[in-house]
Amino acid sequence: MRRPIKGLRALALSAPLALAPALSFAAGAVEGGPKQATNWSAISMFVVFVFLTLGITYWAASRTKSAAQFYSAGGGITGFQNGMAIAGDYMSAASFLGISGLVYLSGYDGLIYSVGFLVGWPIVTFLIAEPLRNLGKYTFADVASFRLKQTEIRVLAACGTLVTVAFYLIAQMVGAGALIQILFGLDYWIAVVIVGVLMIVYVTFGGMLATTWVQIIKAVLLLSGATFMALAVLWNFGFSPEALFAKAVQVHPKHDAIMAPGTLVSNPVSAISLGLALIFGTAGLPHILMRFFTVADAQAARKSVFYATGLIGYFYILTFIIGFGAITLVATNPEFLDPAIAAAKGPLAAIKGGSNMAAIHLANAVGGNLFLGFISAVAFATILAVVSGLTLAGASAISHDLYATVFRHGNANEQDEMRVSKISTIFLGILAIILGIVFQKQNVAFMVGLAFCIAASCNFPVLLLSMFWRGLTTRGALIGGFLGLISAVVMVVLSPSVWEVTMGNPKGSAPFPYENPALFSMTIAFVGIWLFSVTDSSARARTDRDGFDAQFVRCQTGIGASGASAH
Repeated sequence: MRRPIKGLRALALSAPLALAPALSFAAGAVEGGPKQATNWSAISMFVVFVFLTLGITYWAASRTKSAAQFYSAGGGITGFQNGMAIAGDYMSAASFLGISGLVYLSGYDGLIYSVGFLVGWPIVTFLIAEPLRNLGKYTFADVASFRLKQTEIRVLAACGTLVTVAFYLIAQMVGAGALIQILFGLDYWIAVVIVGVLMIVYVTFGGMLATTWVQIIKAVLLLSGATFMALAVLWNFGFSPEALFAKAVQVHPKHDAIMAPGTLVSNPVSAISLGLALIFGTAGLPHILMRFFTVADAQAARKSVFYATGLIGYFYILTFIIGFGAITLVATNPEFLDPAIAAAKGPLAAIKGGSNMAAIHLANAVGGNLFLGFISAVAFATILAVVSGLTLAGASAISHDLYATVFRHGNANEQDEMRVSKISTIFLGILAIILGIVFQKQNVAFMVGLAFCIAASCNFPVLLLSMFWRGLTTRGALIGGFLGLISAVVMVVLSPSVWEVTMGNPKGSAPFPYENPALFSMTIAFVGIWLFSVTDSSARARTDRDGFDAQFVRCQTGIGASGASAH
């Protein structure tokens, strides 16, 4: 372990030096607008956070010597700590920047994402958390393949994980790029590269232990900053939400329409489809499911969800106030608006850096330059923590599910498996950088909605039915799972958001008319799994069904479940 620690020490010393030349370009243009003044308070807090997280990674690297410690922190995280880390993982750039931006643009309707994100947690609490911890070891594929054929199911689970991680990473990288661009005036691609490099360092050297503590610290900072911002907004209106909403209605070009549903999701099919994706996608997110293996037992897993749900629910209330605060305090202040766009499209569309930056500009409006620096550093911490968790989930799918189980048939030693995981981290980091540059113009909350759609269409159906339906067979899970995954990806690509916005095709030309296809792809997945399972009369199918009783006993009681290896 000495070589990685020495390498990390060198990286920790050189990282600020590597960032310095980039930060020195802080007078560059933002999206073609005027020169951006250097925000030294933001830069200093940004560098302090980088040093702090590299220090945590250095500490974690000295304690990460086995695969169990790398993937699950040895199962030694407490229920409260894990709940904080889950909240930190879940309160991503999409939650903080994206939902605030959606409320800023659409008012009340922007809450559809936060309500959907939150309502998914009872599903996790009552259906997933305890059985998952009792049956699994490192990844949710351990659970899905418990009584089914290992090779086929792990290939499916790895594909579902990697596609979900890729879409989720896009949202985080876009948020990070826009944030650093607006703060430092850097070219967008330079900002994305900085985030990608730091994320690779955290995961490669620190594993789950470093990722967990970065997430806990970030959750505390984000909740503190968002609470202050919401209170500062209400203070401007005498702590009267009614006065805040009245002013927002007056300022917003849609006026009274922002207090009613229907401006963001315009038809029932789209609303139901988005709701299904957000509710059931939560229970299929690989980086969230991995967190349940970091605690000692099922009771601690249940406590984790309890704490996480409370923290996340409180946070989403704050994003609503922040979004309306941005309408009243940002859209009315020329300092935060691009004059050319304001003249052509009105003040709401003219916000510098796009709607994703509404919360960042609001921090400047209510707390000045110092608070802007703090919130910017916190938002950056948010993104780094989430991309680290995502990358670890993706790397685990490659090394643990594909390399160790599929290619080496369970005969890989821990050192080889960890080495493959670290190589995978570098590959995923480069992929995240490329995707972040390609999808620069997308709203980050919307991109996360697509990631949830894929998780709900592939990972969730297979995971749920593997735990609770005796009739599930390997053939059914494999064909139905891939049908859900492929249909979700194809429909996302053919939807207006990708076909028209990202690919630049003419408006109205998208072959699939709905923004989020979860209603259709989830149905295809469940029907496919059921049909190909009930028609399967092979010897393997009989083995799969016969294994259900033993699995169900362990699933419900925890007898035979793997315990913690580190405390």
